[in-house]
Amino acid sequence: MDTAGIRKKGKVNEDLEYYSVIRSIRAIENSDVCVLMLDATRGIESQDMNIFSLVQKNKKGLVVCVNKWDLVEDKSQKVIDSYTTAIRERLAPFTDFPILFISAMTKQRILKVLETAKEVYENRSKRVPTAKLNEVMLPIIENYPPPAWKGKYIKIKYITQLPAGSVPSFVFFCNLPQWIKDPYKRFLENKIRENWDFTGTPINIFIREK
Repeated sequence: MDTAGIRKKGKVNEDLEYYSVIRSIRAIENSDVCVLMLDATRGIESQDMNIFSLVQKNKKGLVVCVNKWDLVEDKSQKVIDSYTTAIRERLAPFTDFPILFISAMTKQRILKVLETAKEVYENRSKRVPTAKLNEVMLPIIENYPPPAWKGKYIKIKYITQLPAGSVPSFVFFCNLPQWIKDPYKRFLENKIRENWDFTGTPINIFIREK
């Protein structure tokens, strides 16, 4: 999704531009993977964040492309790392997505964009066997369990991945699901990402009573 010609709907005056915005929003809603195009000479602008929020809200796969890389004089690894860190910090807490430095003008890494988008698409349908999921995750949880609540200990007993859906979704069964808060859910998601490649795709974490 190239944000260069997209403004907030409230600021759009011309009908043609208005429908262009609506079309772009619908394109996000109907897609599996979105390519967010950033301008290397301008950095992340407010409209980029608006589009990113739509991608997140609709739980779409994400590839970030820093376009106009041909106009950047210093292409050293230090500069690349600086761009990468700034982008991930700005788009946090979701940071597990690929970042490519490209040029639409010179066609630099254009094919890589398509290859990466395909990889993200495949990650959205990735399945982790239940036995392996429990083998890896239960010892991690035992070493770093959910915080106790009013003297009551929360015990996660079993984990499985839901079989259907466009977003990888994992269910953690425990005795007191209502007391597991968002910070611990993020911990569980991060541990899943550390052990399996779900780069570019959001993950759902559900806590249920067993």
